[in-house]
Amino acid sequence: MSATAALPYVDAAELRRQVDPERARRLIEQALQDGFDPATDPERANAVAGAGHLLLMPSTLGDRVGVKVASVAPANPERGLPRIQALYLLMDAETLTPRLLIEGSALTALRTPATTAVACDRLAAPDAARLVVFGTGPQAIAHAEAIGRIRELRDVRLVGRDPRRRDAALAALADRGLPAAAGATDDVAEADIVICATSAAEPLFAEELVRDGSCVAAIGSHEPDRRELPAALLARSLVVVEDAATAMREAGDVILAVDEGAVRARDLRGLAPLVRGEVMRANDRPNVFKGTGMSWQDLAVAAGVSAPGDR
Repeated sequence: MSATAALPYVDAAELRRQVDPERARRLIEQALQDGFDPATDPERANAVAGAGHLLLMPSTLGDRVGVKVASVAPANPERGLPRIQALYLLMDAETLTPRLLIEGSALTALRTPATTAVACDRLAAPDAARLVVFGTGPQAIAHAEAIGRIRELRDVRLVGRDPRRRDAALAALADRGLPAAAGATDDVAEADIVICATSAAEPLFAEELVRDGSCVAAIGSHEPDRRELPAALLARSLVVVEDAATAMREAGDVILAVDEGAVRARDLRGLAPLVRGEVMRANDRPNVFKGTGMSWQDLAVAAGVSAPGDR
């Protein structure tokens, strides 16, 4: 019988039962502490397919291999279907035998804020208590929750263009035990941590609003010609990325700042050295993390998942 004949499937609900945001953060952190180098991760492949395109994201971590296949169909929302859908295949490294299928969109929603939390845990002040989040979608909500698990937050503000979506996001955060209020761009001036989780093409706020010693994480725009942060902010900040080469391919915030002469690629710092204590947060300037999402992050979390009934 084929090894894939009865391949176990972990749906979104089961994934969330097995891996909460705190465990996802620890799994990603552990992969880096164990010596994984994000620079060795294969590039994300993009292939035209049907009425859209496919993203292929393979990776290897220790005794596990995995690949996420994500489909992007721009017309799907008009059909009542998700624009992006994904499936994750987990294998063992020795034989490459498929072991598990995991709902990929839920996996992405889990590992992205977990990675940001790993960075912010080291880039934000230990007593950081004021959070400003730009965005009202699932990633904005998940990021607020993830930051709430690494810091004791006293003030959470959500900035969004659509009041209805903003209010829905505020209600979702309240349901998760994290009360928040509607915010405005000027709230950045008092923020200890700023999260940008939007699809913006232009900077969301002026660099002079950001205080020295604060932490800013941008994860929304991940195309070479789009950015959420002004180049002037990166120019005066410690800038940490998952991997410099990946950032120079995919992170518009970084690419545009380099093109404009505000930042030098060689001055970018990696997430792995930050986690291993080789890079330290700055007190005399802002601390910026720019994430694009990488294949190893999916695998780090997926490797912590078991087939239903095996736990």
